Amino acid sequence: MADPPFADQPRDAEGTALRGTHVPWTLRSYALLADGERGALIDPHGAVVWMCVPHWHDAAAFSALIGGSGDFTVRPDDPWHVWGGSYEDGSLIRVSRWTLTDSQTECREALALPGEADRAVLLRRVRAVRGAARVQVRLAVRAGFGTRPMTDLRLRDGVWHARSGPLHVRLHGLAHATVGRDGALTAPVAVPAGGGHDLVLELSTRCRDDPLDPGRLWERTERAWAEAVPDCRELPAAADVRQAYAVLTGMTSHRGGMVAAATTSLPERVAMGRDYDYRYAWLRDQAYAGTAVARHGPHRLVDDAVRFVARRLHEDGPRLRPAYRVDGGPLPGESTLPLPGYPGGSDRIGNRAGEQFQLDVFGEALSLFAAAARLDRLDDDARRAADIAARAVEETWRRPDAGLWEIEPAWWTHSRLSAVAGLRAAAEALPGASARRWEDLADAVLRETERTCKHPTGRWQRSPRDARLDAALLRPLSIDRRLAEGPALTATREAVERELSSEGYVYRFQHGDHPLGRDEGAFLLCGHFMTAACLAEGRTAAAGRWFERTRSACGSPGLYAEEYDVAQRQLRGNLPQAFVHALLLENAVRLADAP
Repeated sequence: MADPPFADQPRDAEGTALRGTHVPWTLRSYALLADGERGALIDPHGAVVWMCVPHWHDAAAFSALIGGSGDFTVRPDDPWHVWGGSYEDGSLIRVSRWTLTDSQTECREALALPGEADRAVLLRRVRAVRGAARVQVRLAVRAGFGTRPMTDLRLRDGVWHARSGPLHVRLHGLAHATVGRDGALTAPVAVPAGGGHDLVLELSTRCRDDPLDPGRLWERTERAWAEAVPDCRELPAAADVRQAYAVLTGMTSHRGGMVAAATTSLPERVAMGRDYDYRYAWLRDQAYAGTAVARHGPHRLVDDAVRFVARRLHEDGPRLRPAYRVDGGPLPGESTLPLPGYPGGSDRIGNRAGEQFQLDVFGEALSLFAAAARLDRLDDDARRAADIAARAVEETWRRPDAGLWEIEPAWWTHSRLSAVAGLRAAAEALPGASARRWEDLADAVLRETERTCKHPTGRWQRSPRDARLDAALLRPLSIDRRLAEGPALTATREAVERELSSEGYVYRFQHGDHPLGRDEGAFLLCGHFMTAACLAEGRTAAAGRWFERTRSACGSPGLYAEEYDVAQRQLRGNLPQAFVHALLLENAVRLADAP
């Protein structure tokens, strides 16, 4: 598939066009590279169009995805080609593949592991798989969301050095490049049949002189991925589960925080203003991920989640924020950039959710601590954090909260039931002087919630004043054994299936009298909630159908966004959405354990 022509595109000495302006692709087409400290999105034609450096929440050095500038492109010089590619099993090592008329070229790429907080190293290896390969390479680092071009360009010992705002730039493997009028480095690279050519890009907050050795960097990265992702062969959809592990690993910082997504401002619905910055750690999402992994067994991601959530509870107690930066700092308020944004989206950064009160976060934290305790992975600090979370529920459960969906404060049923499930799980997994008090508190919360939030038909409703359904209710009903045993689970699940599902996909809730799909896409998280609810009822075959349908809603790289446009078969929202990958893993384990 060829690119559209651009008359003003930069060209090399032979007149071959190099991309200077990114042409947006549908979200399902982008692949992710990540090392825990930051992530990069790559389009099908080999352009790295998004990467924030040095950290997830910092300004982007490549921001073409949202209409800024800056890219690192490796692409065939012949526009007559089709693209493809895949991840190497159990890793975020990506192999882009281009088939030409008489040859096939690959580019193996990864962010080097282990990731360093102040240094990003991007590895790219061009391989001539069939016939000779000829690619065009372009590097234009533009820090500050495109405002800081490369300066002080110089070639020393075969390595290019430059500055881009606060970043020090080094590029190995392109000594023959020329500097264009726009300050970008460009060069053709020819690779003989069966051969390879390495490129190594380093972006760092300090000047470094250590050698950029491709062989050593690749070896360390391969070894790190092999150690990070467990063998999942006993689970259904084992390859997808291993990739879910890889995605969660790549999105989790060495500090323990896991970002919700790698991007900002990608639209959930065209021109509706619903495009947000998800480059932060939502404690609920992290608890989902840690609890999911714990179902499979002991793993570093469980320890990371416990450590990060426990620290925030110790620091903030009942004033716990729903989301933080991965370094534990507060979220910045919302602001905009002078960029056009991804088509249909905006250029929004920061997130106002950092100031909200969300009760269910305490319940999910308690569920996480209970899951870790069952694996004997809970230290004394985390046990004390569980006490803090339970006391916070006791102090705040009568207050209106913004809830899972971060909307207007109300007495959301889902939040109260999540607190009940978390208190019960903690009381069971952490026996001691507090367990009886936690059980009594759970009973008190449940009695009042049943009194005010049960629908006359026997199902649960969204809140005392909102009789509508909410698919989120299926989460606490399916993870708490006693809630699952009552008839309300079946009544609620049947109503969600009848009123909030279409074509095998599940939506959050009804928007007025509008048909499903008009105001937003299907929520993949809710599809996984439905799978878990069916399993809690013992309906294994039905659970398998929901699981497979939800699993199908990904792009060709196998990544999931938050929403799925069923009619157009398109991803919607920021990419990738970590909690969807987490729930896929959890439900795969649940299905493997089902009768």
